[in-house]
Amino acid sequence: MDIAVISLTENGREFSRRIAETPSGHRFRRYCFHKHTDGNAEAFTDINALTGCIFSTYDALIFVCACGIAVRAAAPYLRSKTTDPAVLAVDDCGKFIIPVLSGHIGGANALARQLAVLTGAVPVVTTATDTGGRFSPDCFAAANGLVITDLRAAKEIAAAVLDGEKTGLVTEYKCLNMPEDVVCGSGSRTGIYIGSGDVEPFPVTLRLVPRNIVIGIGCKKGITAGTVSRRVHSALNEAGIPFERVYGAASIDLKSDEKGLLEFCSSCGLELSFFSAEELMSTEGEFTPSAFVMETAGADNVCERSAVRLSGGRLVLRKSAAEGVTVAAAEKPIIIDFERKML
Repeated sequence: MDIAVISLTENGREFSRRIAETPSGHRFRRYCFHKHTDGNAEAFTDINALTGCIFSTYDALIFVCACGIAVRAAAPYLRSKTTDPAVLAVDDCGKFIIPVLSGHIGGANALARQLAVLTGAVPVVTTATDTGGRFSPDCFAAANGLVITDLRAAKEIAAAVLDGEKTGLVTEYKCLNMPEDVVCGSGSRTGIYIGSGDVEPFPVTLRLVPRNIVIGIGCKKGITAGTVSRRVHSALNEAGIPFERVYGAASIDLKSDEKGLLEFCSSCGLELSFFSAEELMSTEGEFTPSAFVMETAGADNVCERSAVRLSGGRLVLRKSAAEGVTVAAAEKPIIIDFERKML
């Protein structure tokens, strides 16, 4: 996660340094009030202006200050629990760490627990499913890389769980460690469907869509980001694959400096991976060969081979070519684990 740590006092500055130095695997950027800063932090004078500038830049914002200050600073920029970053507040003595917003989907609860272990602070988690040790659909979805299609259904299922109702499960994927709150089959009033189909097995159905598609892209030199975008979306639409299922993109390393390709992936928030011709040719499977591509790139197919190489799975969209762009898609094999945690 990319995390901003914002402090106001001298104690806060010191604790922000401790947070940033924890071996957590996260990337931290510190912001300190100009009267209490150091050479490893960026100074600011107005916390509200700072929050507005960085709110959509980070996966999480940790305010080392009173909880009320954090709430007032973040409030004008809140949009949705599915898009807002995690917001946490820590007192400047480092005694308590409080997930304020995006506890489940944004990972604030899990981040609070992780930092508590690393810093000695006490995590103060107030979400009902966590305090009661019950199944949380949005936390489960986030941990397993599943896209929530209906927040109202998610809320109703969470409320039903707290009221003691069983939640049904219909899934296209193997599931492990099912909690006692969840039962297989469609006999419940509320339930979860995990898959890519447009089905509703329950009166109240929460559709969770797996984000496990890799797109492989080949393109001619000088292609524009707009052309890449148009061809990718067109190919996926024709195959009936929602773009929300895509988690990554891949190509050959000869395209590692192709501006249009890089801009497209950056604009969509997709991590782009590159493979050598040798790596692509060693990828097992049945692919659509091209003598021209083999001669110019050293691999007989870029889009199909790179998609399979990155996903480790099977092709669900074979080569689609137009406007100087080739697109393919592969599905990463997944196993759903109800005990999987974020971070």
